[in-house]
Amino acid sequence: MITKILDQHSIALIPEEPDDLITLRRIIKKGDRVVGDTTRIIKLEKDYSRPDKGERVRIRIGLDVEKISLDNVLDRLRIHGIIIESNNESVPKGSHHSFMITMNESFKLIKKQWIPIEKKLLQTNNQSVGFLLVALDTSVCGIGRLKGTHLQIMPNIYSGSSGKQYKSDFNIERFFEGVQKAVSSLINKGDQIIIFGPGETKKRFGNFLQKTPIGNEYKVIDGIDSGGEDGLYTFTKSQSMKEIMSDSKLTKVLSIIDEIMLRANKKSRKFTMGFDETLKASQYGSIESLVFSEKIIQTEDEEKVIELLNDIESKGAKVYGVDSTTDAGLRVSGLGGIVTLLRFALEY
Repeated sequence: MITKILDQHSIALIPEEPDDLITLRRIIKKGDRVVGDTTRIIKLEKDYSRPDKGERVRIRIGLDVEKISLDNVLDRLRIHGIIIESNNESVPKGSHHSFMITMNESFKLIKKQWIPIEKKLLQTNNQSVGFLLVALDTSVCGIGRLKGTHLQIMPNIYSGSSGKQYKSDFNIERFFEGVQKAVSSLINKGDQIIIFGPGETKKRFGNFLQKTPIGNEYKVIDGIDSGGEDGLYTFTKSQSMKEIMSDSKLTKVLSIIDEIMLRANKKSRKFTMGFDETLKASQYGSIESLVFSEKIIQTEDEEKVIELLNDIESKGAKVYGVDSTTDAGLRVSGLGGIVTLLRFALEY
């Protein structure tokens, strides 16, 4: 998430990833003010126009927040409130409106007072490093961008190396050019490029990449024996990923999940699964780290879940959100949508 402090009460924000929307859901509260661009239907007052017909126009408003909720698919944040500011005379102050926060759209958040947990959430979110994953062999290439625990995957790129074309027209350099263009369209400044796949094609592409304008750091790794989309998913579950991305958010989440399964096999009580167990552990201040998926927000009362997450993190625990784009998110959803490691065991 891109942030810029405007004054002691105001911060300009641009969410870039689904994780950012969850973070904003935990920060924005009733009574805050959101300022940004939105659309609204304005009734036309022209001769011969239909009285029920209106025109959708783009306006800039300031909205005092009354209610906030995540969309079911977590790709936007819905803010309900009362319009306090407007740059259009046809939009009266005091009327109700719904404001949508979406990725790559800027807005300003104004609070009477920022509390420590809210500042911490913004600071932690900005520290996440992005990785551009390239899984290729001679026939196919899969490209994905991993930021936090969210994996964005592009459609596979095919080289045309099979069949008759391979004997006559196939040119690996042309294939690499297509891959490089796709990489350029997806990569952000500061992202690290990780190249893998079977055979020597990955090393040849790494050498090719050195000759291009892309200035990002890259690494070529062994141990992943498939290219394309399958190779991307294989990598995010591999030991290679844990070694090369040891400080990444996804690696930390996978380590927590693995430790929970280990403790479960040993009949240890130093972990929780599900909302009720986690709520009890929070009351005793026992939680060391927590991982949650969108399932817990969809199946439990959203406001109670947000309050629980913020309360746990304010007590010093590490809190991580995951989604279904990676194996980690699917595993957490299968375990009730929320899991924790405990500092000490509890009796239930």
